[in-house]
Amino acid sequence: MKNLFSNIKGDAFGGITAGIVALPLALAFGVSSGLGPEAGLYGAIFISFFAALFGGTPTQISGPTAPMTAVSMVIIAGIVAANDGSVEKALPAILTVFLLAGLIQVGLGFLGLGKYIRYIPYPVVSGFMTAIGVIILLTQILPSIGYYPKEDTAFVEQFKPQAEEVILENILKEEAGEGILVLENFKETIDRAHQITPEQILKESQTLAAKEASGTVGAIKVLPRALQNINWLELILALGTIFIIYGFKRITTAVPSTLVALVVMSGIAYGFNLGYRPISEIPGGIPIPRLEMFTSFSLGSVTPYIFTALTLSLLGAIDSLLTSVVADNMTKTKHKPNKELIGQGIGNSIAALFGGIPGAGATIRTVVNINAGGKTKLSGMIAGVMLLLIMLVLAPVASKIPAAVLAGILITVGIGVMDYKGLKAIPSLPRDIKFGPLKLSSEVLIMIIVLLLSTFWDLIYAVGIGLVIASLMFMKKIGDLTAERSDVKSLKKEKAWADEGTFPENLKEEVFIKHIKGPLFFGSTSDFQALTEQIPNTAKTVVLRLGRMQYMDQSGLYAMEDMLQELTKNGVEVLFVGLLQQPRYMMERIDIIPDFIPNEHIFKTFDSCVKWIKDNVKDEN
Repeated sequence: MKNLFSNIKGDAFGGITAGIVALPLALAFGVSSGLGPEAGLYGAIFISFFAALFGGTPTQISGPTAPMTAVSMVIIAGIVAANDGSVEKALPAILTVFLLAGLIQVGLGFLGLGKYIRYIPYPVVSGFMTAIGVIILLTQILPSIGYYPKEDTAFVEQFKPQAEEVILENILKEEAGEGILVLENFKETIDRAHQITPEQILKESQTLAAKEASGTVGAIKVLPRALQNINWLELILALGTIFIIYGFKRITTAVPSTLVALVVMSGIAYGFNLGYRPISEIPGGIPIPRLEMFTSFSLGSVTPYIFTALTLSLLGAIDSLLTSVVADNMTKTKHKPNKELIGQGIGNSIAALFGGIPGAGATIRTVVNINAGGKTKLSGMIAGVMLLLIMLVLAPVASKIPAAVLAGILITVGIGVMDYKGLKAIPSLPRDIKFGPLKLSSEVLIMIIVLLLSTFWDLIYAVGIGLVIASLMFMKKIGDLTAERSDVKSLKKEKAWADEGTFPENLKEEVFIKHIKGPLFFGSTSDFQALTEQIPNTAKTVVLRLGRMQYMDQSGLYAMEDMLQELTKNGVEVLFVGLLQQPRYMMERIDIIPDFIPNEHIFKTFDSCVKWIKDNVKDEN
């Protein structure tokens, strides 16, 4: 904190610039999430300020990001659908998930897990980021052409029979909850059914229509219908926004092209009174804490969302720490990963208390801050304050922004967030796995699985499945590689080691010497288990030279136990030479030592083993 005011001019300019850049994205992410533009602004304000204040990357600017918003959008849609399509009813549960995600991030930081985030496999991250881009593109097609399913009368009409069924089911559920025996009070049930109004049916039909068209699958389903009902004004506004964002960058990057597009297209739409669809009204005044989540809090209501919150927190951690690495490369500094997680967690937790959507370190905003002169935590804090001032002063003006303009902004975000580096590498990656006659790259397979599952099923489960598959493939690769370099193969003809040249010739038929080189683990146990088949019938003593067996896992331990049991049953004595600390510890845990191998049969050197053999093994041939 002592360096907080060491670069006031640069931090002020960097923070103000980053705040201006963040404004259109915050509004767009808020609208996209389903909670409204104010949720995006609140998230940007509080996360930017508190993540900078408590975080471990001095130049980082935080706020809602494309990956976090995409996951939040899925979470919000699921919880809203479970609450009769009412955002207001679902809001306490939604904010509870966001609060839990922030608290989990704080916990991850205190536990020192920040340094392990880098072990997330690249194919999982690549597939996920590309899926985020695809999801944003697909879900923004409808608003960019001005099609809103709830307002399509013919489409909504299709759901009226289902809406009546849903309303009747809700009546029966309410009666069951009130303890009314439906069969004995059937007249009351009929009376309630007759009280259902056309307005109620219409409202429920609109909710079902919106649900049907939600997400990527829903957007694809209604796209043919949407293309027959294009609002050409909205489409022109969206296309104009996209054109300015990409075109203005060619003129100069000194002024953010996203902000230019927002101002120009909104100014044209409002100035010429074009009859466009504005975003929902942004409330003015100081943000007020949303404490209703605590009044409706119960362990049972939160438990189903713990895994969801954990996934959201891990995504935020990855997103933030990747941005921290970018900041390190630009500033030649070193961030503190665990402290950064604590800062991000505090920022997300406070944002949730005020109804904001969660976020993470934002790469573009961080780069803008650094290029504009930001060097300390003060820059991120100023960015948050800047957004708060804009909201307090310009909320009525911002409420006039066309929804199609924000859809156009989000389309460019979706295009930009996809991992083109990973996609370009697909043809050149080695094809290291076989599926029948096909040879595929394991990295490409993981990336495609995560991409498809994230886009068309569930972002959260897709990442989990991707991690499991990546881990299994990694285990197989390492197992194959280690087994290839390891020498525990039972049928391999071995050369005698240098110190075995003086072994008594008359005892070579009675004593069998085996070298174990490399770890005895799950990848090499099948070869090791066949060792007994290699031992000649004349051998009554087996010497296992273990000085190069550095490691033994549980699979190797039980393979060793099985072999020793077989040899003991056949009356063969086993001697260990050069047994190292870790394998010995493992064998002592399950009493292989001393039950099968007494301590007097364990030798530090081969010479001491040979002396014992000369004294105890007879030449029977």
